[in-house]
Amino acid sequence: MKNIVFTVTNELNYDQRMIRICNSLSEDGFNIILIGAVFNNSLALNLQKFDQKRIYCIFKKGILFYLEFNLRLFFKLLFLKTDAICCIDLDTITPVYFAGKLKRKILIYDAHEYFSQMKEVISRKNIYAFWHTVEKYFVPRFENGYTVGYSIAKEFKQLYGVNYSVIMNTPKLIENKTLPVDEKKKIIIYQGAVNHARGLELLIPAMKEVAAELHIYGDGNIMQEIKSLILENNLSQKVLLKEKVSPAELSNITATGFIGINLVEHTGLNQYYSLANKFFDYIHAEIPQVTMNFPEYKKINDEFEVAILIDDLQIISIQQALNKLLHDASLYHQLRLNCIKAKQLYNWQHEEKKLKQFYHQIFE
Repeated sequence: MKNIVFTVTNELNYDQRMIRICNSLSEDGFNIILIGAVFNNSLALNLQKFDQKRIYCIFKKGILFYLEFNLRLFFKLLFLKTDAICCIDLDTITPVYFAGKLKRKILIYDAHEYFSQMKEVISRKNIYAFWHTVEKYFVPRFENGYTVGYSIAKEFKQLYGVNYSVIMNTPKLIENKTLPVDEKKKIIIYQGAVNHARGLELLIPAMKEVAAELHIYGDGNIMQEIKSLILENNLSQKVLLKEKVSPAELSNITATGFIGINLVEHTGLNQYYSLANKFFDYIHAEIPQVTMNFPEYKKINDEFEVAILIDDLQIISIQQALNKLLHDASLYHQLRLNCIKAKQLYNWQHEEKKLKQFYHQIFE
């Protein structure tokens, strides 16, 4: 029975992808440890089929947090029994590489993001220079890896010569819990991080000309800015900030919505090549969505039309797309039927087969 350690810098209770990955591999006979951070608002860890460990840091954000976390992670990895170590994104790749080399363990890279191309990275010259250097040095040294979409895998192949598998962020296919359309209140659902590059700064003023409520489930570093925008546009009764909820609760809530929203700025290749969790979450909730005309979304939408794709983040573009779904009953019904078909293919039962095959192959 092989031991695998996964490393992240985030809160473990809300990381849906890692929960799915670790549970699937545990069920397949691997011993799994997932390591993450503990924050001031962290709750007790939810019971899982795998072991979980948190690293306590004095610093809670910024460069000092990353430096402290990485140092503590390095020493923790030195004393853990494992056969392989998998880092999630670039922010834990350094301690994983050096601990893995010292212990002569298999190294794996799971790219949830095209990290060096994230907006918060490329918009800051020195930060970009640092992470781009980290990426160029370490990614070619991680021969075993996978990512969330074909565009990023292709980019890594061209730049670094690595052949990474693609394991998408799809939910588990479960029994239909959605409401009939005529029982639904016309609520637009946004789920996920309340951060820059998600189009929220334009979505909120767009709601002035949309006859529906917008419910935002999530938290992030622009929450105060979003609260101010809501007040400035007199939308307190129309745009509601909901508390952060568990993945299981969120799945049930999303199924009661009418439209999903997944807006992404075209700032950096990470955004342009994105294939967000929420894109699939809306499909599984059987609610049509408004998203971007970017390569990964277009590829799936060409196969199963589940969304209205927009070319830009202009307020008028957002309004037109939302209003079309709200008022064109025939189109809405067709897109909803297409969601039912699409989730039969794009689901975790399908993706976990690729995941298990990947891990069995690296231990052969």
